[in-house]
Amino acid sequence: MIEFWHWGIAGMVLLILEMVVSGFFLIWLGVAALAVGLLMLVFPFMFWHLQLTIWAVLSLVSFLGWRAWRKKNPVESSEPTLNRRGEQYVGRHFTLEEPIVNGLGKIKVDDSTWKIQATDDLPAGSQIVVTATEGTVLKVKPA
Repeated sequence: MIEFWHWGIAGMVLLILEMVVSGFFLIWLGVAALAVGLLMLVFPFMFWHLQLTIWAVLSLVSFLGWRAWRKKNPVESSEPTLNRRGEQYVGRHFTLEEPIVNGLGKIKVDDSTWKIQATDDLPAGSQIVVTATEGTVLKVKPA
């Protein structure tokens, strides 16, 4: 027979594992287990399959609730383009060292060479501005 303290221990173990393991998932399982443990204090003769059902539903509801709340309240970063390197160059002006032929070319930015795409061909020495990124390709237009 599963008693309230079993759920309490399971919840605490899951919360401790959340601190050790990367990700943000076990916390919801642990919180749901603690909630079922509290319900077991009020209703001590709850069948085990009902306990598991309540735990599964609470886990899912808490996870989905957190995701919905997170979507409404995104974390603001001081460097929002940190892992999207190409977006750091949007709006910057460069001088072409090589011409853009058939809409494609290359530019050297800092220590990297980037593939660029433009709607028109441009000769070397032209001023361009980066307007967008698409993967590893910088979209440019004449400045």
